[in-house]
Amino acid sequence: MKKSYGAWKFPRTRLQWLWDNMEGYRLLYLTVVIGTVVYNVMQLTVPYFASRIVDRFLSGEEGKTNFLNHSDEFYKLIAAMIIFTVIRCLIVYFDCVGYEKVSQGVLFRIRNYLYDKIQRQDMKFYASYRTGDLMTRVTGDLDAVRHMVAWVVRMVVEALSLITATSIYFFFMNWKMALTLLAVAPFIFGVIIIFKNQVAPMHALLREKLAGMNTMAQENISGNKVVKAFAREDYEIERFDKCNTDYRDTNKKTAFTWIRFFPIVESVANLLPLLLLVVGGLFLIGGQMTMGEFVAFSGLTWAIANPMRQLGNIMNEFQRFSACSVKVMEIYYSEPEIVDSPDAVDMPERFEGEIEFKNVFFKYSDGKLPVVKDISFTAKPGQTIAIMGETGCGKTSLIHLIPRFYEPTDGQILIDGVDVSKIKLHQLRKNIGLATQDVLLYSDTIDGNIAYGDQHITRDEVVKFAKYSQASDFIAKMPEGYETIVGERGVGLSGGQKQRISLARALAVKPSILILDDTTSAVDLETEKAIQESLRNLDFNCTKIIIAQRISTTKDADQILIMQDGEITERGTHEELIKKGGYYAELVKLQMGA
Repeated sequence: MKKSYGAWKFPRTRLQWLWDNMEGYRLLYLTVVIGTVVYNVMQLTVPYFASRIVDRFLSGEEGKTNFLNHSDEFYKLIAAMIIFTVIRCLIVYFDCVGYEKVSQGVLFRIRNYLYDKIQRQDMKFYASYRTGDLMTRVTGDLDAVRHMVAWVVRMVVEALSLITATSIYFFFMNWKMALTLLAVAPFIFGVIIIFKNQVAPMHALLREKLAGMNTMAQENISGNKVVKAFAREDYEIERFDKCNTDYRDTNKKTAFTWIRFFPIVESVANLLPLLLLVVGGLFLIGGQMTMGEFVAFSGLTWAIANPMRQLGNIMNEFQRFSACSVKVMEIYYSEPEIVDSPDAVDMPERFEGEIEFKNVFFKYSDGKLPVVKDISFTAKPGQTIAIMGETGCGKTSLIHLIPRFYEPTDGQILIDGVDVSKIKLHQLRKNIGLATQDVLLYSDTIDGNIAYGDQHITRDEVVKFAKYSQASDFIAKMPEGYETIVGERGVGLSGGQKQRISLARALAVKPSILILDDTTSAVDLETEKAIQESLRNLDFNCTKIIIAQRISTTKDADQILIMQDGEITERGTHEELIKKGGYYAELVKLQMGA
């Protein structure tokens, strides 16, 4: 299905989608649904036997005689009541276990599937969805889906089977009394339909409020350093309080919607015993009903009243499921736009590393103007290409086209003579090492972070790549060396230390193409010089694309590209660009003090 953010048409209905995800549990689920019907039909057994006992042994002039002459029948009826009650309790127990097993299985399957989907999405997806919203979809929204499988369906089946079985039994005993008691049902159903129409949009709004609150909390917790740096704790607390208040008020409005209807439903349900007492009493006096039948009706009035009371809660939970399942299904049925081409070629395990841009243009889907315009250059295997330019000139956007984070809107990018769109994504990205200025480290050991791209490398290799990035010295001074837990996002490490671990991680996959996006901006000049020396003497061959602002980083490159407003305005070696006297020459004067 083609993705179209904001307008979704799903190939399956919500209930069909649930059924699809019950694969492996369908027989069990059908069994427990049938079990629900069975144990609710068995609710009739006790009132039935009770009515037999009352009519045969406890009322009328022949009651005592019947008991004396047929006491064995009396005890059989009592025994049958006990046996059916025990059987029903056992069915209810195993039924509840079955519903829970299926619901947890469905929850596990969908959550894993969603996480897989999220991991495989392209950059456009992450630009369209907030992190807090995605977290809500794989937690709270999925809980509503599980509740649908475990409780809502069960309550619906229970209500329908109980009302149907009881109604049939009532008509079998006394059709006039049955019609009297069931006359209130259409009124209850009308109230529930009105309630459904009012509560449905409120659940959708409530779900959006929760996602917004989760997003705000996630952003502020992850950005706590910025909050503290600007002493904005009170401001953020006030913002969250406002968001939380809004969520609370929406929650209250949703709850109060049912509260307005509940007294009506409850009052009508409570009329049933009164109707039975008045009408049933008249039937008893008139001889149109036996005392046993009256006892049976009295014992089963709740079987009509309780499902009526539950209808509101069932509808409320179903609307919650409807609002949440739409959000889950958006991710479930979403498809990335950047995928393997049907005619993708089978590349060698390791690329040679030649990169060629041919008249490449690119603009973001929500942008009006291109950020990369008519870019053409070639990087031979093993060469180093440096890209420089003012902030916002398109440098990062340009390098993001190489691993196909985005697709060019026009032109071609070739690796080893093959268009990147024809290379399998896994093969392409496995041959690229990427280190950026904004470093993300995981809550893992330093060893685990460096070996992230290849979990099979040895400790000696990890140390070797740490030496290449000049990280080995400070790692050796850490409390537990390479086994030190760096904390979430590398908290506790300096910007330069994180950049060096990120560089070691990029080198550890022994890439054919190494892309460095201002990777040494936070390290001192002496360390940077040592890193540049290490990169020139790697024990494997790779083509390097380096974005930098320092002349010391770029001056030894085989080719330097100067970008302005998305275009290459200058190109050449360090000496050639100085002779041209353009932007690069001015930058050299500024940084070298010449």
